[in-house]
Amino acid sequence: MNIIAHRLHNQQLVSTQFNTPAEVVAWFGAVQSQDYPGGKWAIGLRLPGTSDRDIEAAIADRGIIRTWPMRGTLHFVAAADIRWMLEVLTPRVVAGAASRHRQLELDDATFARSRDVLAAALQGGKTLSRPAMYHTLEAAGISTEGQRGIHILGRLAQEGLICFASHEGKQPAFALLDEWVPDARRLERDAALAELARRYFTSHGPATVQDFVWWSGLTVADARAGLDAAKSHLVEEKVNGQRYWLPPDMPGAAASPLVHLLPAYDEYMVAYRDRSAALTAAHAHDLPTPSTTILGPIIVVDGQFVGSWKRSVNKNTVTITAHPLWPLSDAEGHALADVASRYGEFAGLRARLA
Repeated sequence: MNIIAHRLHNQQLVSTQFNTPAEVVAWFGAVQSQDYPGGKWAIGLRLPGTSDRDIEAAIADRGIIRTWPMRGTLHFVAAADIRWMLEVLTPRVVAGAASRHRQLELDDATFARSRDVLAAALQGGKTLSRPAMYHTLEAAGISTEGQRGIHILGRLAQEGLICFASHEGKQPAFALLDEWVPDARRLERDAALAELARRYFTSHGPATVQDFVWWSGLTVADARAGLDAAKSHLVEEKVNGQRYWLPPDMPGAAASPLVHLLPAYDEYMVAYRDRSAALTAAHAHDLPTPSTTILGPIIVVDGQFVGSWKRSVNKNTVTITAHPLWPLSDAEGHALADVASRYGEFAGLRARLA
């Protein structure tokens, strides 16, 4: 089994079967969006012809929601899924943050008071920017100094009180989840574990149970329970004694070189505990590949990490500076120029490759 060929196919990086941002996000279960522009590009690069404005419109239209469902990290989630995902995933996140909350002197009484204050401020369909949320808390005598403010917002989002709404200018804004997405469905816990496992292994497979545990933040027991319930939708393959799960669909042949400019924390790299399959080329060149590099904006050729990139915006131009770890072939260089142009189209800017 070619792990990389299957992952490229299932991650919608060869071609896509979807038409909207919400469909892409639902396919993955969740798309990491700790870096907001990068999270939007993670969706856009899987939807040829889509622009940054289209992703923003999907957020404004409440098709996708940004919140903290797993690992204490921001993700995009399809609106229809947000309730059951929060309910099955966030209890462990909240429990795991207890020590940090004690350090910040955030106790149950403080969270309860914050809940009441912000619920009253947002009620009736109102949205508030993050600075306005902090101001509201401060006016009620609740300090947001240091990291207290963001931990309060994160906790209330994980409890399902608030979520991110549309941005107000460059500032993220918040709304009451029940008002922003009133029709989000709920699932019984066992059904939620099964659905989460099915989504993960169909979109990220081939993957191991350990990969699923890392991505979801579930216990090993819950991850195995979810996988057991989802096995009828999956097939098992063994590679070097390791058990992988994936959907039964076989990937077609992909044109080579297949080049991608992936954003920081893209699902293709961040969603696995074991990322070695995508690092074969780097290891063949005997190059170090620290996690700080592979989890940043990276260049991927035929599914292999080959370098990093960064962008800078000046008026109507976005300059993409590529840092390959070794010289690219002429064909790879031309393909890189094409994807840089595609990024420019997504951003609504003229692209220049440096």
